[in-house]
Amino acid sequence: ELQRRGFPCIPEAGRQILRDQISVGGSARHQTDSLLFAEIMLSWDMRSHHEATRQAGTVFFDRGVPDVVGYYLLLGQPIPAHVTAAAQKFRYHHRVFLAPPWPEIYTHDRERIQDFDEAVRTHNAMADTYTRHGYQLISLPKIDVDSRAEFILQRLSLHPEN
Repeated sequence: ELQRRGFPCIPEAGRQILRDQISVGGSARHQTDSLLFAEIMLSWDMRSHHEATRQAGTVFFDRGVPDVVGYYLLLGQPIPAHVTAAAQKFRYHHRVFLAPPWPEIYTHDRERIQDFDEAVRTHNAMADTYTRHGYQLISLPKIDVDSRAEFILQRLSLHPEN
């Protein structure tokens, strides 16, 4: 919706990586090689951050480098030093909007195979990770997509360029 309103948006790395890995029979997936998947997500998110800095105005990210830190936490793996360094170097706006788990609209698809309980654990890990990295979390209300977009724009005092 934000993109429809004229704002550049960077999609979630994980979904596209999964699509690509599935299409070529690759192993960089949560189920087969979660550490390789994490490294590819990190590279993707750093590249996306670089690309966003070349754009004028506000750019919205579906996810970011700190999500990779949260992913390592979910895996129960030690967080590699280079991942921590990346989360410190590749910074975003100090306010981060986080969508809470919402069972009424939660769905599975080819890329999103986690059950709702895992989605809740993911949400909690991301909230903890972003908070520990100094971001102010703003929980998105459980309302329709148009109203959520309006909520975000009002909180950031932004108006589309259209």
